[in-house]
Amino acid sequence: MLAAALLFTLLNLQIKLLGPAYSAWDIGFYRFAGGILAIVSIFGRRRNPFRGHNTRLLLIRGCTGSVAFICMVSAIIRLPVSTALVIFYSFPAFAAVFSYFIYGERVGRGELACIAGVMAGVAILFDFQPGGDLVGQALALLGGAFAGLTVTLIRTLREHNGPVIIYLYLCTMGFCVSAPMFALQPTLPSTPMQGALILGIVFSSLTAQLLMNQGFFYCRGWEGGVFMSSEVVFTAIVGIAFLGDPASWRFWTGGLIVLANVVALNRLKAGAVPAAKGTSDPGAVA
Repeated sequence: MLAAALLFTLLNLQIKLLGPAYSAWDIGFYRFAGGILAIVSIFGRRRNPFRGHNTRLLLIRGCTGSVAFICMVSAIIRLPVSTALVIFYSFPAFAAVFSYFIYGERVGRGELACIAGVMAGVAILFDFQPGGDLVGQALALLGGAFAGLTVTLIRTLREHNGPVIIYLYLCTMGFCVSAPMFALQPTLPSTPMQGALILGIVFSSLTAQLLMNQGFFYCRGWEGGVFMSSEVVFTAIVGIAFLGDPASWRFWTGGLIVLANVVALNRLKAGAVPAAKGTSDPGAVA
């Protein structure tokens, strides 16, 4: 999960370097279309790469992931980036709620405290101010809800599907959504650097998503969400190191709170593993 968060940070940096000439539909199209081509070319030589278990749920998960992506990007357009990110990173809390209603999982007080601590740390790090219009705030919250549902559904899919097939269906549904909008006003790379950045976006997102999907073999959806929240800390570090962002007290305070709660959750998981030995359910081992 931490490796995936680092690669998603690299993805964020590449999108930032690509510049505002590329819309969310352009980036989405290149990401999803490139993901399909890469997976089919690498894994589709000997068998049908779209052949998975529970195709209906794979399609549903692809739709929810695509909706989360669209809502998040739309919220960033309407709101300050910091406000949109803070609202969106409520998705571990949504994942805990969905885990309760879908799987009957109960979240302990210590685990709830970790979720709340991560959300508070993100709010401090990004200097959360509830500004912007209500539509943008609703889109960010809706994106967080769909992201929470998406990571929750991975638990069932990982029982009989590998991380590759899960990401392939996400790319397929995302391609179906972004391709029509991209075709209306496409933005093509005009320099070798832009082409390299687009390839970087394709392969960094591919690797990050595969690592994240594999990580859900070892933890539940809301737990993975907490670990993935470390992405905001890594993104802030990249901003300071490469983009000249100031290292304010908010960075140190918020970042330390996020990482402390990630570590605390990991300690809680480590203490719970012995009690779960002997089970064949990968979700229960977490």
